[in-house]
Amino acid sequence: MSEAALEEVSVLSSIYCGGGEFQLLQQSAQDGLMVQINSTVGGERRLDVSLLFHLHPSYPSCPPAISVSSTVLSRTQCHNIRQKLLDQAAALPPEEPMVHQLVEWMQEQCVEVTDSCRGAEEDVKKEREKEEEWTAVLSLDHIRSRNRYISLLERWTQQLQLTGRLLLGRSILVILQGDRANIKEFCRLLKTVKVDVDSSGKKCKERMMKVLIERPSSSSCGHGLQGFAVKNYESLAELTAAFQEINMAEIYQQILPSLSD
Repeated sequence: MSEAALEEVSVLSSIYCGGGEFQLLQQSAQDGLMVQINSTVGGERRLDVSLLFHLHPSYPSCPPAISVSSTVLSRTQCHNIRQKLLDQAAALPPEEPMVHQLVEWMQEQCVEVTDSCRGAEEDVKKEREKEEEWTAVLSLDHIRSRNRYISLLERWTQQLQLTGRLLLGRSILVILQGDRANIKEFCRLLKTVKVDVDSSGKKCKERMMKVLIERPSSSSCGHGLQGFAVKNYESLAELTAAFQEINMAEIYQQILPSLSD
């Protein structure tokens, strides 16, 4: 982890010092830094936007990974803002800290985005309703450091505006619902962040994670999960019941052969 990255995080915490503006979510030599900045943007129409920056250990030699979320903007708008930020990061001089510049650029440029939807909260709501929700079921290899692992899963689902279930038993399954791009980002985090420990107690990544199924949600596969819940099961019957409770019996039948491997 570079001194430039640590110094920048220190500066950011001083600049964004208001209540809930800045959070240092992760700091480790192996995985780098993860910071969240909650900013208000817009001209006549003020909107809250949350920015998640993952600064890899080699940062600022490489640009940060970026996620954007908002309780008001649609997923499409958040995706567009994220892409503009990534393009801007690629255009900035290499080898120099850039998070503060990106936040300032976003606050200035997003005036157009937010003012274009001035007085259109109903339009945004309708667009959200039209956006296709996806359902995915992931299989995890192991969870040894239970508290740390579950805490990270809960945090990521909140940041990525996903809902889901963690089913703990003979097979460890994660059910996710939400925007497909955010589900893919969740999977990327699983494979790039050290979320658990191996048999020797050394921190490790979830490299053995498998996506058992990924498909658009429909009335037949259940939708509308609330939050992120953890459920233990001891038998196949209890696992079956867990899927039935959330109206996902059809999905369960499709992944059942994979669980028998």
